[in-house]
Amino acid sequence: MPLPTDGAAWPPPSWSRTYREMRLDDAWYSGDRHRLARIYGHHPEARERRKLWGRRTEHRTRKREQRLHVPLAGDIARTSADLLFADMPAIHVDDTPTQERLERLLDEGSVQETVLGAAEQAAALSGVFLRVTWDRDLVPHPLLTIMQPDAAIPEFRFGMLRAVNFWRELDGSTDHTVWRHIERHEPGRVVHALYEGTPDNIGRRVPLTEHPDTADLAAQVAPGEDGEPSVATGITQLTAAYVPNMLPNRLHRSSPVGRSDYAAVHDLFDGLDETWTSWMRDIRLARARLIVPDGYLRSEGPGNGASFDDDREVWHGLKMPPNEGSGITLNQFAIRVEEHQRTAESVVRQAVQTAGYDAQAFGLDGDGQPVTATEVDARTARGMVTRKKKAGYWRRALADMLHVLLLVDAAQFNSPITPDRPRVEFGDGVAESEQQKATTLELLSRAGAVSTATKVKALHPEWDDTAVQHEVDAILAETGAGAPDPVGNYPM
Repeated sequence: MPLPTDGAAWPPPSWSRTYREMRLDDAWYSGDRHRLARIYGHHPEARERRKLWGRRTEHRTRKREQRLHVPLAGDIARTSADLLFADMPAIHVDDTPTQERLERLLDEGSVQETVLGAAEQAAALSGVFLRVTWDRDLVPHPLLTIMQPDAAIPEFRFGMLRAVNFWRELDGSTDHTVWRHIERHEPGRVVHALYEGTPDNIGRRVPLTEHPDTADLAAQVAPGEDGEPSVATGITQLTAAYVPNMLPNRLHRSSPVGRSDYAAVHDLFDGLDETWTSWMRDIRLARARLIVPDGYLRSEGPGNGASFDDDREVWHGLKMPPNEGSGITLNQFAIRVEEHQRTAESVVRQAVQTAGYDAQAFGLDGDGQPVTATEVDARTARGMVTRKKKAGYWRRALADMLHVLLLVDAAQFNSPITPDRPRVEFGDGVAESEQQKATTLELLSRAGAVSTATKVKALHPEWDDTAVQHEVDAILAETGAGAPDPVGNYPM
């Protein structure tokens, strides 16, 4: 859609269902019990309201909240991000000055931290947007930033992003009046618009100077060919990209919007919370309690009731037959530890497998026994496949936006570079221990299938060729392998 027309419903009705699904995923991702209670307590379907977080709590009893939440959803999103960007992918261009400038932009722009956070949010909310922007008063170079999918209205053509409206509610909004800033990205320009409306209506468009948060944009924009106040980017490419978490979206099969890792896992999240709540209830109810006769109670005076001193050591006998058994009785219920633990582990295992990961990554299947490399590979196979799938979506979008970053750097900051589309290469995602690495190199060396230079490079991948050669020369000198053959020229 172009910029919204005055009086239009907001969010657009065509996106209301997608936003509603994102709100549910966001509630689980946040780990906030109150947000979960609001989402499920006001859900239009009665089936959802019967779940743990949809049940109404009785406020008149003034009891504290007894429902417990296990933040498994957040752990799944974090694991997804760690698999992708705990180690930054290799990013290269052919031109040396451009490569040096790109490395500086990546470092000063905190790109690894940016994409690490973006990948975590994409896993939870089905996708994320990357945006290239700049602020000359902040830093003298363009920035790669992220935009939330539940605050964006994208336009796709053949599954490819052609334009997008990012929106945000500004300070000063009330229950009756809502200020919204629309930032529309099109090829070659960014259009800014300010609207004054209501919570469910975009309202009317007003000048940017009407709100302090957008007043500074009024001096930066200029009317385009269609009269819209916009900022020219100086390039023909779109300055935004969409990264789907996973495709297809099973609820909207023809939609290019991604699929959350939580798809079809919400019931398991609720079941895990139900299990932990029941487990803690057993512990709470199993606290030791003393049942004492009335004669053991000490009166606190008229209207103040009676109390029992459980630290008292000496008691006088009561006037009762000795065979009635009316003394102090200890009452303590059993705690069903094993049943709850097995249930919780089964639910966690099924939830993470449905999300596309391995139970071992979440502390399961770790019995402390030594395992072979083949067993380790088998236990992490599902997560590595999921990682490779997601890396495919990220590789293209990240390369496009880093290319745009270089183009904007040249166009807006006159950087003397030759912008080119970088090559983004994700590693294998497996962190090999020093012992495993040494064993692998030893076996290859025995087979005569690896050179000394290759072994040094494998052990120190961060070294350049000069450092590697120095180390090779030192190794050959110490072992004598580099000495000349004393009979090499002996006549046959």
